[in-house]
Amino acid sequence: MTLKINYLDKQKAFTKNTALFLCKETKISEFKGIFDDKTNTKIQKFIKNSKKIKEDKIVSLNLDFDQKILIIFLAHKNDSYQSEKNGAKLYAQIKSNKIDDISILGSNFSSIKNKIEFNQFLHGMELKAYEFNLYKSKKVKNNINIQVVKNKNEINKNTKLKLDAILEGVNFTKDLVSEPGNILHPDEYANRLAKLKKIGLKITIYDEKKLKKLGCNALLGVGQGSIRGSYLVTMEWNGSKSKSNPLAFVGKGVCFDTGGISLKPARFMEDMTYDMAGSAVVVGLMKNFALRKAKINAVGVVGLVENMPGGNAQRPGDIVKSYSGKTIEVLNTDAEGRLVLADALTYTEKKFKPKLIVDLATLTGAIVVALGSEYAGLFSNDDKLSKQLFEAGEKVDEKVWRLPLHKNYNKLMDSKNADMQNINYVGGAGSTTAAQFLERFILNKTPWAHLDIAGMAFSKYAGALNSGGATGYGVRLLNKFVEENYE
Repeated sequence: MTLKINYLDKQKAFTKNTALFLCKETKISEFKGIFDDKTNTKIQKFIKNSKKIKEDKIVSLNLDFDQKILIIFLAHKNDSYQSEKNGAKLYAQIKSNKIDDISILGSNFSSIKNKIEFNQFLHGMELKAYEFNLYKSKKVKNNINIQVVKNKNEINKNTKLKLDAILEGVNFTKDLVSEPGNILHPDEYANRLAKLKKIGLKITIYDEKKLKKLGCNALLGVGQGSIRGSYLVTMEWNGSKSKSNPLAFVGKGVCFDTGGISLKPARFMEDMTYDMAGSAVVVGLMKNFALRKAKINAVGVVGLVENMPGGNAQRPGDIVKSYSGKTIEVLNTDAEGRLVLADALTYTEKKFKPKLIVDLATLTGAIVVALGSEYAGLFSNDDKLSKQLFEAGEKVDEKVWRLPLHKNYNKLMDSKNADMQNINYVGGAGSTTAAQFLERFILNKTPWAHLDIAGMAFSKYAGALNSGGATGYGVRLLNKFVEENYE
């Protein structure tokens, strides 16, 4: 099902189904010449009774068995995110009512003085409309046609460009996360990233031969049981006129995670296609920067591997030397994402000397136990960076919650046989000790934040702005973080 949005001016005819906005200040005169007297009377009665209706609720007025007016009753103050949620609600109602044509009276968006919020209302509809049905043999051909009764010149073009870029980035992230493991293996993933050159990103792909030469043995160890290749891919965007050091975003890209020799239980293993969601967020974010010509310098770095129990697979008890020079005893091959990130983080810091590093990973089940699907876990060595991420998350409802790092947790990752081990065998604090492991690979005290998105990247239920499945969580959060603090 696809969503098509067209613009009409007030004078042109529009569809029989209509959506309009009401608030406490709305006057019936706003609809003069649009509806007939009978319909206007119905709307007038609704306005009189609107004090009993909850704000930001959508109510349906049935004019006929196949003709509806969907009324969005707005709060007096409507922020950008609430506008997006209202748009998503309207799309869900249109879909559930099997409406294929509807006109939205944008000209009476009277409780919102700023045109930006109307753009974001439509943006919410578009976000909610995402579906992944690439592999269904019977294609659903239904389109939902939206006629926006509002002069297109009234739409803020710069804002629309930015929102369209975010939509592209979020949907690209969702597409990547939704792909099955037999399609989006590391070889195919690297090929798809190479194609992003055409939108202005500088793409560099390090294959196994180059990674061996660099000494990225922590990353390579994870993928050595797979017939597929292992890769480190960098994506550079230089949108600032200054030659300032970039912002860096690093993502875990385990395209399928069986657990390796430390094999996972069979139940729900099919969900391990989304163990590359951290990398997908970085890719979607970088695509968004390029499309909207963000005035920043940024680099995205992703480690792409497949964790399989092959004849050449890494064994529990193996010791590998990371790119940093530090050695790691691999006690559990299912704690593999941190091995991928270890090399990616140190490489990013040494190569690009960034202002800051934010990494994202579906890293631990423990974070789901702690925070469920409401917050991503945030771990950081920098209070300012943590505050910026928290505030950005609150504004777009992609929330983060800071959890502690401490030297006593750090000791739990010490190994008798190597510089460190990849799991904490004492037990407890699984997400924190994983973050402590990662912090050891930030060598030059670069401001760093780790986002554990295991509970946020994929949902079996629909959310406010998504229809279930891959959520795209993180793209909007980090875009807002960059917009408000670094552009």
